[in-house]
Amino acid sequence: MEKYEHEYNAEQIQVLEGLEHVRKRPGMYIGSVSVRGLHHLVYEIVDNAVDEALAGYCKNIKITIEPGNIICVEDDGRGIPVDIHPKTKISAAETVYTKLNAGGKFGGDSGYKVSGGLHGVGASVVNALSDWTEVTIQRDGGIYQMKFEKGKTIQSLTKIGDSDKTGTKVRFYADGSIFETLNYEYDVLENRFREMAFLTKGLNIEIEDLREDPPKKAKFLYEGGLKTFVEYLNKNKEKINPEPIYIDKEGEFPIEIAIQYTTSYSENIYTFVNNINTIEGGTHLEGFKRSLTKVFNDYAREKNILKEKDANLLGDDIREGITAVISVKVKEPQFEGQTKTKLGNSEVTGIVQTVVNEYLSAFLEENPNIAKAILEKCISASRAREAARKARELVRKKNSLETATLPGKLADCSSKIADECEVYIVEGDSAGGSAKQGRDRKFQAILPLWGKMLNVEKARADKIYGNDKLNPVILAVGAGIGNEFDITKIRYGKVIIMADADVDGAHIRTLLLTFFFRYMRPLIENGNVYLAQPPLYKLSKKGMEDIYCYTDEDLDKRFKELAEKGISRDQVGIQRYKGLGEMNPEQLWETTMNPETRILVKVTMDDAISADRVFSLLMGDEVNPRREFIEQNAKYVKNLDI
Repeated sequence: MEKYEHEYNAEQIQVLEGLEHVRKRPGMYIGSVSVRGLHHLVYEIVDNAVDEALAGYCKNIKITIEPGNIICVEDDGRGIPVDIHPKTKISAAETVYTKLNAGGKFGGDSGYKVSGGLHGVGASVVNALSDWTEVTIQRDGGIYQMKFEKGKTIQSLTKIGDSDKTGTKVRFYADGSIFETLNYEYDVLENRFREMAFLTKGLNIEIEDLREDPPKKAKFLYEGGLKTFVEYLNKNKEKINPEPIYIDKEGEFPIEIAIQYTTSYSENIYTFVNNINTIEGGTHLEGFKRSLTKVFNDYAREKNILKEKDANLLGDDIREGITAVISVKVKEPQFEGQTKTKLGNSEVTGIVQTVVNEYLSAFLEENPNIAKAILEKCISASRAREAARKARELVRKKNSLETATLPGKLADCSSKIADECEVYIVEGDSAGGSAKQGRDRKFQAILPLWGKMLNVEKARADKIYGNDKLNPVILAVGAGIGNEFDITKIRYGKVIIMADADVDGAHIRTLLLTFFFRYMRPLIENGNVYLAQPPLYKLSKKGMEDIYCYTDEDLDKRFKELAEKGISRDQVGIQRYKGLGEMNPEQLWETTMNPETRILVKVTMDDAISADRVFSLLMGDEVNPRREFIEQNAKYVKNLDI
């Protein structure tokens, strides 16, 4: 990594304002106080270390989850400046951790060329939302340490030793009075740091979880950068170009892009600015798409693959089956969009387009066989798109001739206000019948499904329109599918999948979630998809109110509670529910549909990259990776019906 030659001392640390409101309104700074917000604390500290790597000064970062959910992040960067800040009259290091928006990442005369994270907010917010924080710095020949409690200094920066090394170590324990949970999820953190390592070529990131014995650990170091990233994403897919197309342009405006086509039908493009995941895209994505469409059409015309009478290929045709990762470094990025993750710098469009034009055109000329194979897939996608259009029109025409455009088996609710309505997609006619009788007709609709559903991971859109299992779902949701999906038109605020608690039910849930992820992704991103949690067991005894248990742990807990009342296991009748159809309407309402007593699991997508890999693995064509997954995870299976 080329070093950014610039002074980095106390004068580069700018102070904008104090720490007011952070503890009172944490959601303003980290999004939420759920487990997602808890993980955000770790990301902010690691982002600071990654910024040192982007500047060319850090090679190694280690994240440790210590027993008791204490986080330790250690890097070998320059170390936070320890000299006295001219404005605050305290050390620059203490300023960074106690003043909101204090950091070396603002304006042209900063200590960083580019940076990610919250641009200076991170360290002080983590400190403010932690029960305690301890920062150890190696710099300028010394070892320095400072300590805080709930954001307030209890030990100012003090020299505690000598060292010829540099770096920063931050240990913190999140405040349990602020966060809903303090339990970090290792897999979530591991996925995030793997992504960071892919995006920062040559950076070694290690994570270790000491809460388990033996400890979980992983090490990520990718010299191939985004090329390796795309190969990782497509591990479970059949590739058209075995070697990813790789663009790596250094300079004032660094651009790194990797492109690989597979035989799948989905489009997966991930974009980053200064290592920030721009999930809403922006000008860098716009420039990439424009170039991709132009270069492939120009090449197809030049080589007579597209005849004079043929229309140009659309962008959607050219992007079918593509996996691409785009990473740009912008000195002063401007973010837009609902979540502030959409790049708005207008100059980026043309710069990215010019670079991709040059590199991609050269690749196609030098690799005619691969170019031809990709274009054959694009032309096939164009034909399928036309078939899908005709199928869509047939479905619309058919629906317009019927008395209603809603599926016949849908028992709709009386309310038409989407935010207060919910639809249960229920496995089987029997359970559907019970659900219809047990529901609250004002706001609950029921859509029974039956038979084997289509696996959309292996099908194009033209096979989906008119499909007798999926078309009712499309019509019931009411917002279209694919590129035509419009979240503002959904008919229900909650789309709830209710399936049996067995292997077949799990398969139904997976098929529906695959469909929503591939063709109605905004439904998941907007938090509209839920999984119903029917009980696994019913405990009954004469003179005792029935007890429903939703997990094996819940069952054990209930038996312990009964034992404390002098009721033994053999005095209690236990029923293991195999299917929803075993419950009468009253029981189904009481356990699974009553908003006052039910358990719903919201389907979220914190990591679209991991979600894509899992759906490809479980639902795709490649058998060997799926077999490996089953072998590795079989030991975790519970309640398997034989």
